[in-house]
Amino acid sequence: MEKFSKLKELVASVEADVEKFYNANNGAAGTRVRKAMQDLKVLAQEIRTEVTEKKNAK
Repeated sequence: MEKFSKLKELVASVEADVEKFYNANNGAAGTRVRKAMQDLKVLAQEIRTEVTEKKNAK
């Protein structure tokens, strides 16, 4: 559950940069969005692995 909470916090924290990139055409915000999306991808994979392990342990 802790990793899922981190995932939600990360999505919330990048929201302002997403708006800056898409609405104000701010290139630097786009870079921050790309980094956050990569972090989300890594975290999501960790959650998937954890869920699989827990499911298979039963």
